[in-house]
Amino acid sequence: MAQNIYDNPDFFFGYSQLPRQVKGLHGAPEWPAIRALLPSIAGKRVVDLGCGFGWASRWMRERGAISVLGLDLSENMISRAKADTSDAAITYRIADLETFSLPEAAFDLAYSVLTLHYIRDFDRLVSMVHRSLVPGAEFVFTIEHPIFMAATHPHWMEDEDGRKTWPVNRYAIEGERQTDWFVKGVVKYHRTIGTTLNALIRAGFTIKAVEEFAPSLEQIRENPDLEEEIERPMMLIVSSSR
Repeated sequence: MAQNIYDNPDFFFGYSQLPRQVKGLHGAPEWPAIRALLPSIAGKRVVDLGCGFGWASRWMRERGAISVLGLDLSENMISRAKADTSDAAITYRIADLETFSLPEAAFDLAYSVLTLHYIRDFDRLVSMVHRSLVPGAEFVFTIEHPIFMAATHPHWMEDEDGRKTWPVNRYAIEGERQTDWFVKGVVKYHRTIGTTLNALIRAGFTIKAVEEFAPSLEQIRENPDLEEEIERPMMLIVSSSR
């Protein structure tokens, strides 16, 4: 079973204060980049893997999805998503993506944001998602960028000449990594970019686009805290098709 850190009260409190959880999709700097990779939503059956508070699930319905299934391991997340949603075409369900199986050929789009780096068996998950999609369907997701996950320090450092550096620790060594984020001992799984993309290819997906998100200068002017994101990529965005 995946670590259910989002039901830890201290973690959930801190996480709930993030701009992307207070403002929704518009509080996520990478949202325009994700949106640009999404297909037309109208008429599609969507599965939202790691749906959180349901921001994306509701957006999909607003854009014409005929149904959305939102899955999340956290009872806190699902409770909040249900409380904020009044739409019979959206179904939320508690599910451990490490073991959960979707029905075959049941969806036209699979979507996931900042969830899959918590999954130990990525190969199993992408194979399961592939089977759940109809031919021509798309799988769009974001994960923590492997370089970000392998960083040895949460913020940039300066070398002897005052240049900003971002030490990376054993990038080629994959597997479990623990970090302190709101609480100690948050478990994630580091995989290289190659491993991530090759898992999709083995499962039968065609890679359509890969983006290493960096904020625009305008976004940095509006939110100076984003400046460090141009020193190293924080997020990997992948678009693929069945």
